[in-house]
Amino acid sequence: MDLDLTRVDYLQVGVTSQKTMKLLPSSGRKATQKVVIGDQDGVVTCFGIKKGEAVPVFKTLPGEKIARLELGGALNTLQEKIFVASGSEVRGFTKRGKPFLSFDTNLTENIKAMYISGSDLFLCASYIYNHYCDCKDQHYFLSGDKINDVLCLPVEKLSCITPVLACQDRVLRVLQGSDLLYEMEVPGPPSVLALKDGNGGDSSEEVLFGTSDGKIGLIQISPVSPVEKWRIENEKKRGGILCMDSFDILGDGVKELLIGRDDGILEIYNFENANSPVLRHEHAFSESVTSVQGGCVGKEGYDEIITSTYSGWVSGLTTEPIRRECGSGDEVKMSLEMQNKVTSLRNDLEHLQVKVLQEREKYQQNSQSSTAISTVPTFSINDKFTLNRDDASYSLVLEVQAAIDTVLLQCDVPIDLKDVDKNSAVVSVVDCESEPNGNFLLATYRCQANTTRLELKILSIEGRYGTLQAYVIPRVQPKTCQVQQYQIKPLSLHQRTHCIDPDRPMNTLILKGPFSFAEVHSWVVFCLPEVPEKIPVGESISLYFQNTFLDTQLECTYRKGEGYFKSDNISTISILKDVLSKEATKRKINLSISCDINEASVNHTLKLIHPKLEYQLMLAKKVELIDALKELQTHEGNMDFLIPEYRNIVEEADQLLKEHEKQPASLERLYGMITDLFIDKFKFKGTNVKTKVPLLLEILGSYDQDALLAFFDSAS
Repeated sequence: MDLDLTRVDYLQVGVTSQKTMKLLPSSGRKATQKVVIGDQDGVVTCFGIKKGEAVPVFKTLPGEKIARLELGGALNTLQEKIFVASGSEVRGFTKRGKPFLSFDTNLTENIKAMYISGSDLFLCASYIYNHYCDCKDQHYFLSGDKINDVLCLPVEKLSCITPVLACQDRVLRVLQGSDLLYEMEVPGPPSVLALKDGNGGDSSEEVLFGTSDGKIGLIQISPVSPVEKWRIENEKKRGGILCMDSFDILGDGVKELLIGRDDGILEIYNFENANSPVLRHEHAFSESVTSVQGGCVGKEGYDEIITSTYSGWVSGLTTEPIRRECGSGDEVKMSLEMQNKVTSLRNDLEHLQVKVLQEREKYQQNSQSSTAISTVPTFSINDKFTLNRDDASYSLVLEVQAAIDTVLLQCDVPIDLKDVDKNSAVVSVVDCESEPNGNFLLATYRCQANTTRLELKILSIEGRYGTLQAYVIPRVQPKTCQVQQYQIKPLSLHQRTHCIDPDRPMNTLILKGPFSFAEVHSWVVFCLPEVPEKIPVGESISLYFQNTFLDTQLECTYRKGEGYFKSDNISTISILKDVLSKEATKRKINLSISCDINEASVNHTLKLIHPKLEYQLMLAKKVELIDALKELQTHEGNMDFLIPEYRNIVEEADQLLKEHEKQPASLERLYGMITDLFIDKFKFKGTNVKTKVPLLLEILGSYDQDALLAFFDSAS
């Protein structure tokens, strides 16, 4: 069955957070449903659709930002009571909008995630999980990293309460009461959880998860250990998962999987076979899809997928066909109902334009007064700064409720900007004299009209750390700017992992001194990404990292008074030694630092670099030959005289150029890392070999692995 969906925009509310829209259940299978949505202005809006127009059911007064919205009710009955979480409070409304619950949890942090099952309420702040039954505290759990989402397996089917937490450290934690039952590693930081088919599947134990780097998976949460059923990688490099639902949009009796991403892509997967879902349909919105649910809203008998987006638009992808009649000359005639709607919208638009002009004139007149004060318009920015494992680059996403006019980037450390295919902004980069003013990067992105989301790619250098600032200017009057800051950390290309290879040759850095557990943890937070700022529970902790560019690894184990840092890359140890020494000196702490260097680790790191360097050199060589070979082809009229290798270069020219453009600084980055490795190797021996760097670069220019290894061994 073909899937033909038509987009319909129903209503716009304020800026919305993740999972803040639901459809109220209807009395019949095909009867229309009401939509309820909460926004960051604290307003809960419930509406239905009559004759294509949104008809309000109720609307609450503004208040604190709504972080989550869920439906609840007694088990095995219609789930039609509305619960919203804002700040540390949970409020309840009937489907008519009458408030029946105001529960202040007294949590010290704001509620980030919520799940409701009968009389059980599951709440999560940044690190704290609480379980309440009839608003009475039952269980508590302190997580090792930030909690992004929570759900509970169906109590009515399993007769036991099994909460599941999605945590930022790439782990799903399964609880039993206040205790950790077990945890399972997932392929990325899990951002959202959902029960398969809305009920946990046949076993009632199947949980869907989506990650912030765009992966999807299904896990069976059995009482003893988890079982991974399937996983979908993010091969198309799309945005992170913000919401998911199961709904039979095809009408074939099998529920499809609906996925909403933070780059505006809505995906529909169906289960053609039992092994894993297949992408069946997709639709692109211009902004993040914060909530998604299947149902019947616009017209009886026509199913649709309802979505809410970051700026507050509630839209439907409906199965209802558009009524169009084709007249003579391929002229499309609109129905009378549609004509009336268009006329009404035009009248509203004209009225608004007149009102805007009047208010602008009034503002200009008032601004001339000496007593007038201009109010700076406030606007929300939804931003994300994350490290991509695939190409070891940072992705900076800026999303604004109004159209973006300009974004100015400024950085006090050397970074490179990388082209993004989806980015249509005009980029202007200013040449900076870095030393006098501390600017290594000044770049302006001028956006096209109606651009509300901008994605940038940034390449950082390990060992160079500082602050990246983004000045965001939207298309609003009067002109205003908001500054967002992002830390470029000393070991910026490292990413958390849960296990490392113990057989690699490791270098060790040992710190000892009169420092507390909190102080050494703050130093690790300063040096490495993806480390929770909260001090870990217990007397000591071990963290594992992998370099996304070189695949080298790092193990950090520390406690009060001592820290052990092991890596198969000498440069990683060198950077840590320098930065930790500086941080300790700032706090006037006298450190005892010792290093155990394994000579074999240098050749090991060079061997890890070899395939990457060889590939980049070969790519650069092929790109250099493209113009000459194409000229020969034009002169000779064909390619028959070329050897197969050169013929392949001409045939794959477009692909090679595209690949080369994607990785403009890869060769320079590799040369830089090899140079740092060379300098760091001899730095630990007390020898300065900077004068030999030109000779090293000469060897790299005519690269041969054996010659490079011999140079590293012979230099002294």
